[in-house]
Formats: sequence, C-alpha cells, structure tokens
Amino acid sequence: MQFFVIQRIIGFLLMVFSFTMVPPMIVSVIYLDGAFEPFFNAFAVTLITGIVAWLPVKTYKKELRLRDGFLIVVLFWIVLASFGAIPFVLSLQVDISITDAFFESLSGLTTTGATVIIGLDELPESILYYRQQLQWLGGMGIIVLAVAIMPMLGIGGMQLYKAETPGPMKDSKLTPRITETAKALWYIYLTLTVACAVSYWLAGMNAFDAIGHSFSTIAIGGFSTHDASMGYFNDKPMVEVVAIIFMLLAGVNFALHFLSWRSRSIKSYFQDSEFKTYITLLLVVSAISAVYLYYSDYFLSPERALLHGMFQAVSIGTTTGFTTHEYHNWPGFLPVLLLFTSFIGACAGSTGGGLKVIRFLLLLKQGMREIMRLIHPNAVIAIKVGGKPLSDRIIQAVWGFFSAYVAAFSIILLMLMLTGLDQISAFSTTAAMMNNLGPGLNEVGSNYAILTDTAKWIASFAMLLGRLEIFTLLVLLTPAFWRR
Repeated sequence: MQFFVIQRIIGFLLMVFSFTMVPPMIVSVIYLDGAFEPFFNAFAVTLITGIVAWLPVKTYKKELRLRDGFLIVVLFWIVLASFGAIPFVLSLQVDISITDAFFESLSGLTTTGATVIIGLDELPESILYYRQQLQWLGGMGIIVLAVAIMPMLGIGGMQLYKAETPGPMKDSKLTPRITETAKALWYIYLTLTVACAVSYWLAGMNAFDAIGHSFSTIAIGGFSTHDASMGYFNDKPMVEVVAIIFMLLAGVNFALHFLSWRSRSIKSYFQDSEFKTYITLLLVVSAISAVYLYYSDYFLSPERALLHGMFQAVSIGTTTGFTTHEYHNWPGFLPVLLLFTSFIGACAGSTGGGLKVIRFLLLLKQGMREIMRLIHPNAVIAIKVGGKPLSDRIIQAVWGFFSAYVAAFSIILLMLMLTGLDQISAFSTTAAMMNNLGPGLNEVGSNYAILTDTAKWIASFAMLLGRLEIFTLLVLLTPAFWRR
C-alpha cells in the first residue's frame, strides 16, 4: 500500500473541497443570514488540513494501484463527510450534535437525502444552499471529478474511476482518455443541472429554490429547502412535471446521454435494454399508483391521482426521495410497492442508487434461463443484453453482488432493530440507506431525528455501503486486501 501517494491525493482533494465552502459564504453575504462565520471557519480548517497533509509528500509521485484506489475512494468519502459536517456543527442557527452533523453531511454527499434536521423553512439560506450543494457534488461522485484533474498530480486515474463508477460494466469508457471521460460526464451533468434550474424557475419556483432543487434533482438526492419537500409547491403542478422529467433523465446511464449527444440522435436510448426496462418499470408502477389512489378515493380527481402517483413512483423508483405528500401514509400496499421499487433503482452509470436496473434485468434473465434448463436440460442457453451474449463471469459477479447485498441488508436490519426500532421502521431505514433513497416508512417517514446515535452511525455505514455498491467498502474489511 502506497500510503504517501494516498496522503498526497487526500490532502490535495481536501484543498479543492475547501473552496466549496465559498459559494455558501457568498449566499450568506447576499441574504445577510448571519451564517458566514461557520463556513469561513470550515473553509480555513479544511484548507489548512489539506495543506498540512499534502506539503510533506507533494513530490512523492508513483503510479496509483488498484488497491490504493479502493482505499482512497472509501477514505475520501469518510474524510469529506467529516469536514463537510463542520458548518453544521459550528452554526448557531442549527441545533445539531456531531453525530447528526456527520449523518446530514454523509447523507448529502451520498445523495441519500435522509435528514435529521427539523424546521428547514427557518434555517439560514446559506445552510439550505449548502445542503443542496453537498448533494450536487456527491451526485456524480467527487472522485470522478478528481479524475479530471489527476494529470495535475501526475497520477493515472483509471483505478479510481473503476472503484467509484457504479454498475456492473465498469470498464466501458466514453472517450479514449479517462480524464476526458470524467470531463464529458461533468459537462453533461452541468448541462442537465442548468436546464433543470431554468425549467423550475419557469414553472414557478423562485431563483433560490430553483437552483437548490435542480442540484438535488440531477443528483437524485432528494434534499429540499422546505420541510414539506416538493409538497411545498403543490399549487404549482408544472413544478412536479419538471421534476418528473429531470428525475427520469438523471436516472438514465450518462453514457447514453453522451452517445445521444455525440450522434445527434435518440436511437441509442431505445436500443438499450436497460433503458427500456427502466422506463417500462416506472410506467407500470406509475399506472398502478395512479389507479389505486383514484379508486381508493385518496385523490378525487383523476388528474391529481395521475400526477401524484407518477411523481412518487418516479421519485422513489429512481431513489431521488422527493415527496409531494406523506406517501408512507398512502392507502393499502402502495407505500411498500414504492419502497420495493427503490430496490431496483436507477440505471447503472447514473446518479441513482439501488441494485441498478441492469442487475435486476440480468437476475431476471438468469432466473428465466434456469427455468428453461429444467424444461430442456441439455440446451445451451446464452443470456443476451442488446442482442449480445454475456459471459458467465458477469452473471456470477451480479449474483455475488446480490448475495452480498442481501447479507449486508439482513445484518444492518437486525442491528437497527437492536437499537429499539420497530420492524417496519428498521426495514425501511435499511432499504432507504442502502438504496440511497431517503424517506422511509412508519416512524422514519418524515425524517430520521428519532433514531438513537447508535442507529444513526449504523445508518451512516449503510449509506456508504450503498453508495460504494457494497464491494468497494467490503473489500477493505478483508484480511487479504491488506496482505502484500
């Protein structure tokens, strides 16, 4: 393990991260909200720590190894969340413990969207902006952004990219050079964010809310500047329409966006098996939700039932986590159906969470193949995606991931129940954390303030586990990783 290389990268990236405290300072000056000092102090502490870590090893240059990449990814999320919590701790306007501050910071950076803060509408604008910015930065992954500046460090970034980028097919690149790949991803990300902000503004949001919600929409995060989340804008139905459109776009593999832009054609979307499964699944769940809400008399008009049913299906299905109503109080089986949809999640290569649609599709195809083998024992049946057969190595990797997911889910669920949570709350908390969803059911339907400190640390581990897609974190817990 090349610890000097790791220290150099962490130090440099901390210096870069410190400057993300500047925009909230500007917001504080604009709105005169009295929260300038916590962000300035956080900026100073983060910058000085980064310099102290970087200076002694600034000339130490060696090629990054894959194991180093895994450690850097995990370390950086933990370190970043720790320093990202400083403004919450120092702010006099936010009554929050260190545990809560770390939980909120990590929830933002992992785009989980679970909050322990009550009374958002009374918070300073700079704090509200900062929460949204955390999600935007975490949406595509701080490490992917760092890959774009790796040439400045003289270190190849492919190891980091492979360790951070979600999905089962990590070796595919949009461009020949990994730095160009990272830049292409961020150009698309930024373009969608600007388009989303403008659309929200035209739909009736003020500029502050439009920018803040565009950050969390494209990041598939779910943080809002209001306690009522998107329900605050229920008198502006076009806001919900805009949210549905951009949540759908953000849940798509960004490689498809790039290919579509480069070819000036949308054919690449409809030739992709994962995209077609993704759209079909969300349409089916939306239809079920709308019909059930209308015929159960929860909404008296079919238009409102359709709008809210589709909004909540897309929001939960893509693991964004926005809410227009307290969906956990919706009638019958709907809350559980929506929660189960989050297990599938968004597409690989998107900013969403969950198992990912491609894994769900491959598990489904593998199940169908086993059924066919029972009928035709001697048949050779290949699993194909997009008309191309996949190797058994990929199928084994997907099954391995699913097995690890179920095992981790079960252990975390039991640990949360041990802290005193009831079964429904513990189950939905585990699902919301590991799927990076945000809102849960029952006691945690609105926020997670009721959790004990122990439960919050367990939930924080689950967030990180889900964001790094299980193996990136679990590999560090194996003795073999640390052997030479």
